[in-house]
Amino acid sequence: MAVIMIVEDDRQTNDAVSEYLKSLGHRMFSAYDGDEALQLFECSNIDLVILDIMLPKKTGLAVLHTIRAKSTVPILMLTAISDEYTQVTSFDEQADDYITKPFSMVLLGRRVTALLRRSGQTVSPDTMTFGNVTVDFSGYTAKGPEGKIDITPKEIDLLKLLVEHKGLVLTRSQMLDSLWGADYPIIDRTIDTYIKNLRKKLRLNCIVTVKGIGYKFEVET
Repeated sequence: MAVIMIVEDDRQTNDAVSEYLKSLGHRMFSAYDGDEALQLFECSNIDLVILDIMLPKKTGLAVLHTIRAKSTVPILMLTAISDEYTQVTSFDEQADDYITKPFSMVLLGRRVTALLRRSGQTVSPDTMTFGNVTVDFSGYTAKGPEGKIDITPKEIDLLKLLVEHKGLVLTRSQMLDSLWGADYPIIDRTIDTYIKNLRKKLRLNCIVTVKGIGYKFEVET
């Protein structure tokens, strides 16, 4: 999919983000201080940067300033600093997005997908075929042997979310937060109804129930 550099001096966080984004199909580079980040950026073809602010040697804001002077690559700030001044300064230096810690890994993945899409990167297919059913994610339609299938936009969004996180188990809460937002008044079991509808309407057997946790998308073999 894309080549992403994560600049984070906390190795546990760096490793966790790297492994998660690798599971989405991205190729990852890791840097642990500001100097290493700039060296990696110079010698690698990076599509997106995830950048902490509190870094050894050079701060994240200094790295942001240096990269932005020569490149329009999407840069997402991922930091524990939540004050307004630092966020405004980051955007003044032309950061594309800003996420504060602690953070949801699923929402981070969605932000990455959105930034790559805006920058012209192909991050997910517009259409996919499941058996004899074709789903058009951008057109929010599905067709089978007998023609158009009656399916809702939210059902397609849920399927796309699972496809984008292929092989990764998503909890009901993660799916609800991603598709409706954390404050939306909706119960976890709503996801079960949507999954049931997807399986029935599209004759899917690639959405696997992981008992006690949630669901995942697995490619049929």
